[in-house]
Amino acid sequence: MKKNLKIIFMGTSDLAGIILKELIDSPHKLLAIVTQPDNENRSRKIKIISPVKETAEENGLKIFQPKKLDEKFITELKNLTPDLIIVVAYGKILPEEILELPKLKSINVHASLLPKLRGPSPIQNSLFQGDTETGITIMKMDKGIDTGDILSQKKIKIHADDDYITLTSKLAIAGAKLLLNTISELADNKIKPKKQEDQKATICQLIEKSDGKIFWNKDANSIYNSFRAFRVWPGIFTFWDKDRTIKKISLTDISTDVNKDGEKYHLGQVFQRKDKKICVQTSKGIIVIDKLQIEGKKEIDINNFINGYPKIINSILK
Repeated sequence: MKKNLKIIFMGTSDLAGIILKELIDSPHKLLAIVTQPDNENRSRKIKIISPVKETAEENGLKIFQPKKLDEKFITELKNLTPDLIIVVAYGKILPEEILELPKLKSINVHASLLPKLRGPSPIQNSLFQGDTETGITIMKMDKGIDTGDILSQKKIKIHADDDYITLTSKLAIAGAKLLLNTISELADNKIKPKKQEDQKATICQLIEKSDGKIFWNKDANSIYNSFRAFRVWPGIFTFWDKDRTIKKISLTDISTDVNKDGEKYHLGQVFQRKDKKICVQTSKGIIVIDKLQIEGKKEIDINNFINGYPKIINSILK
């Protein structure tokens, strides 16, 4: 098998978009890009396209966006005669007919150290759990969800200030380099696949919009981990009873701190320190708010917000 492979790339997410850019600069030939159909925003006037499609369009690559992975679509892939299919956070379960189609079969780039965090949201789950380490796994694909034999892995440290955006970038850069090395060794038959230890497997929590709700009876570090994990979507939010009108408030820039001597407040109570910092009490420690956003309004610095809404001080967020 020659080293310059003919590849079909399937992906949708930010992680996939970054890895695709690295593949474009490699000697391998990208026959086609497969990504999810476009979405529309709430006004239904502007189409939202995936990072993968953006990159593919910029580089003049052939793009497929099938709603269904039917026989017509599979036939189109077969006609391309790929050596390899690479899948990165595509968002659909692939039938075996697609997985077995290329000469070298299909491989997946997964953003965790499998068998930990199988499933569709490993980056968010690592941050949400407060992990200090994660990684990239490249595996052969089978009919299970992230259960295939491991071809290669690389560990990545998670720093305390990492969030979904920064960790995705770190994983993508490391993943692209690992992928290029792996497919070269795969083509030369230099890799011995390693079976996963299924008894050690963990499954990702499926992220839903409601997961962004803040519960002030949790500790400050747990709330901050939610903020890091859900930075892009769904964000973290709370509710303020403003003059008998419930306002949804998203916290868009926060940090944590400990209570100083003499500070004692109710769970969810907003208070202002002598240094003018605006804080909220949790079960252990406090959340310091730097920026927030009332639903339907623009993001605003907390000091400007207080000027307009001074009554939030001493109120209880729900």
